[in-house]
Amino acid sequence: MLIKNIKTLAGILPPNKLRLCGEEMNTLATIDNAYLLIENGLIKEFGKMADCPDYQGETIDASGKMVFPAFCDSHSHIVFAGSREGEFLDKINGLSYEEIAKRGGGIINSAKLLHQTSEDELYEQALKRLKMVVGFGTGALEIKSGYGLNTEDEIKMLRVIRRLRENSDMEIRATFLGAHAFPEQYKGCENDYVDLICDEMLPQISSDDLADFIDVFCDRGFFTVEQTAKILEAGKKYGLRGKIHANELDFSGGVQVGVKYNALSVDHLENSGKNEIAALKNSDTMPTGLPGCSFFSNLPYAPLKQLIDSGLSVALATDFNPGSTPSGNMKFALSLACIKMRLTPAQAINAATINGAYAMGISQTHGSITVGKVANMFITNEIPTVAYIPYSYTEPIIDKMILKGKVF
Repeated sequence: MLIKNIKTLAGILPPNKLRLCGEEMNTLATIDNAYLLIENGLIKEFGKMADCPDYQGETIDASGKMVFPAFCDSHSHIVFAGSREGEFLDKINGLSYEEIAKRGGGIINSAKLLHQTSEDELYEQALKRLKMVVGFGTGALEIKSGYGLNTEDEIKMLRVIRRLRENSDMEIRATFLGAHAFPEQYKGCENDYVDLICDEMLPQISSDDLADFIDVFCDRGFFTVEQTAKILEAGKKYGLRGKIHANELDFSGGVQVGVKYNALSVDHLENSGKNEIAALKNSDTMPTGLPGCSFFSNLPYAPLKQLIDSGLSVALATDFNPGSTPSGNMKFALSLACIKMRLTPAQAINAATINGAYAMGISQTHGSITVGKVANMFITNEIPTVAYIPYSYTEPIIDKMILKGKVF
């Protein structure tokens, strides 16, 4: 497939550039009046139209339009049952996230709904959400379990994720998040649940090869640093690298324990400062902001600009889930990053593409316009500038979505 007359081809990176850090994030490499050739689902070549090869196959004329690498959403929870708009009303009436959780809402509410829902129904609900986020420009998605909170239901969720992976052209990664909350029956004996995760859930999940990563909600009222360390250590024995829910509700130590155990990413970071920055310096861990959660839950926004100014990489993700972020729109996450976190459009796009791919462990093959990478990209409608994408924060801008070289 040849895409020709591209107004602007954006997100170009050399091979083996796996993430962008600090000042690098403010550069979005582009070619104006460009072409791009796809072969066997991979990017074969690209360049100026003056150098465009004579090609007789399928051709798309992108006159007046731009081409970007597809978004890589490295934090989502799209396998869930039903919805939680009742808690939305509770929030409007002044209840906090923690107050709702203490009343049996939040994650526990979703766990009850999931337990009552068949695997086939879960799959059908999640498939609709998956198709929706593709329409928003997402070409790679990390999906977490965590609404099971017992061995059977956590495995049920991970089997649904595997089915999505097998039946979609989207790139999908699965994360085991049994440590999302403590089930009600473990109140007062929380360490017994940690033991269940380590001694029962993990061996079964590993034997069935159901997960790529392991995650822990390390925060006030949830899992302690010590419990988190134990779970990460157990996951490591089964070849599962960590990804941490860190510092959403407090300065929890989640960033520090994540870095100590070489977590691939630490996500949320609404409460972060100089100690967290110091811990992340010289690490391989990607700090990831979830601005949709801050927007919907009236939380502080993660200080991503401060992290970038300190020389760090940052990624952006949606946190698509039924409680705190019922949206999988990465374009809106870009807009929030620019409006509320003060990222430039270039910084936000790099955070949502190459750095998001890094936070999923796939930046060697996804996240940029690079020869040899998977042809996951979108063609915009006719738009004036790159900055128009976050500026037009509710306007649909995608004309065509391309996954593995196929047009959707």
